[in-house]
Amino acid sequence: MKNLIIIWLFLFSSGLIFSQSKPYYSQYILNNYILNPAVAGIENYKDVKLSYRNQWAGIDGAPVTTYFSIHGPIGKTDYKTSATSFEVPGENPRGKKFSDNYTAPDAHHGLGITALNDKTGFINRWTTYVSYAYHQPLSIATTLSAGINMGVTGFNLDRTKINFADLDPNDPAIGFINGDVKVIKPELGAGLWLYGADYFAGLSVQNILVGTVKFNSGVTNGNYFSPNYFLTGGYRFFLTDEVSALPSVMVQYMQPQLYGLHTNVKLQYLDKLWVGGSYHYSDLISGYSAMAGFNLSNTFNISYAYETSMGSQYRIFTKNTHEIVLGFLLGNKYGDFCPRNVW
Repeated sequence: MKNLIIIWLFLFSSGLIFSQSKPYYSQYILNNYILNPAVAGIENYKDVKLSYRNQWAGIDGAPVTTYFSIHGPIGKTDYKTSATSFEVPGENPRGKKFSDNYTAPDAHHGLGITALNDKTGFINRWTTYVSYAYHQPLSIATTLSAGINMGVTGFNLDRTKINFADLDPNDPAIGFINGDVKVIKPELGAGLWLYGADYFAGLSVQNILVGTVKFNSGVTNGNYFSPNYFLTGGYRFFLTDEVSALPSVMVQYMQPQLYGLHTNVKLQYLDKLWVGGSYHYSDLISGYSAMAGFNLSNTFNISYAYETSMGSQYRIFTKNTHEIVLGFLLGNKYGDFCPRNVW
C-alpha cells in the first residue's frame, strides 16, 4: 500500500498520468510574478527572488523546486508616487495614510526573466522565459497591466535512476536506451493584473501551446503541455495603523478537471516582519502551511514556510514540506522596505 501511494504521488507530481501541472508554491503571495507575467515592472525597483522548495521531504526522490526571477520597470519616471514615498519617522510607511494618498503610476513597461527547475525522482523539468508587461492607469488610484512570457521548457528522464524491480526495463514508454532522455518544447503564457492601494486581482494562463512529449519515436508520454489557469485576488485592510491583514486566494485549474484552491492570510507589522497561514485544497492532496518573514534591510528580505499534508493516510508517507524565499531589491531609489503594490 505504501509503495502504491508513493507511485501515485510521483506520477501526479511529474505529470506522467495527468497533463502537466505547474509547481505549487506555499508563498505565492510573495512573488505573484512567478504565476502572472503582467506583474513584471509593478514596483519602483528591480525585484529579485530566489526560492527553494523541498516537497514531501519524507519520500526519497520527492519533488524539489527551485527558481530565480527578476523583473523591473522601464520608462517609469514617477518613482515618487505620493507624499509618503519617503518614510516619515513615527509613521507606518505602508499604513492608512499611504493608502489614502496612493496614486496610480504613469503608464510604463516591465521586463522580467525567470529560470525554474522542478525535479521529481527520475523526471527533471526546467523552464526559462522572458516576460513583458504594460501598465496602464485606469483612474487616479487603479492600474491594469497586461503581460506575456515566452521561452522554452525541457524534460529530462534519467532511466538509470528508475528501479524496475520485477518489471520489464525495456518499457517502450520511456525508450530503450540508457542514460538521460531529453525533450525541449516552446513555452508561452499571458496574464492580466488589476491593482490599487489595497487590492489586486489577476488572471493568467501558462502552457498556452498545447502539445505532447515523446521520449522515443513510437510512444507519446502524455499531454505534458496543457494550459494551466490561475485566478488570484487579495485585499489588504488594517487591524491597527501598525498591523495590516492581507487575505488572498489563488485558484489553479488544468485539464482534465484537476484544480487546486489556495487560501492565504498574511499579517504584517509595519514594514518590518510578517507571519501567515495557508490552506491548500486539491483533487488529490490537501494541506496546511505557516510562514514567517523579515525585511532585514531595504535591499534584502527572507521568508520561510512549513507545510504538512492533511489526513494521516498521506502525512505518514509524505511527511513535511519546506520552502525558503530570498528577496533582493535592486535600485531601490527611495529606500522602500516593502512593496507598494503586491505587499
